[in-house]
Amino acid sequence: MKTRMLLGATASLALFGAGYWAGERPQTVHAASATRVYELRIYHANPGKLDDLLARFRDHTMTIFERHQMHNVAYWTPTDEPLKGKTLYYIISHDSREAATANWRAFAADPEWQKVSAASEVNGKLVERLESTFLESTDFSPMK
Repeated sequence: MKTRMLLGATASLALFGAGYWAGERPQTVHAASATRVYELRIYHANPGKLDDLLARFRDHTMTIFERHQMHNVAYWTPTDEPLKGKTLYYIISHDSREAATANWRAFAADPEWQKVSAASEVNGKLVERLESTFLESTDFSPMK
């Protein structure tokens, strides 16, 4: 299972790079700095909940992220089994690792987020589990 997750994450990053080179640069990518970090997050949705999770991101979460200096980079869903229809991959960026900690704390305390989260989970939790990995750009990265 860990190999599958690593391969999925690697594929996501490869797709991100391919899209970046093809000119599909996200509108919210901010200039990289010496301390900027990227956070790869993988959400494993509960059965039948991926569409609700995607709607929550589309309609609310992305905007709330930006308000808390969590910059949206890209979002993906797998096209192949066994992750198709139940997994969301995304990358956000933060000014630094320390900023990420503060950003997540502020996000969790945000009254709008608390309201949106509670409303979206009235019929059950959307996410079974999540994974988070912090990444920094290499000196040869096109995003540097």
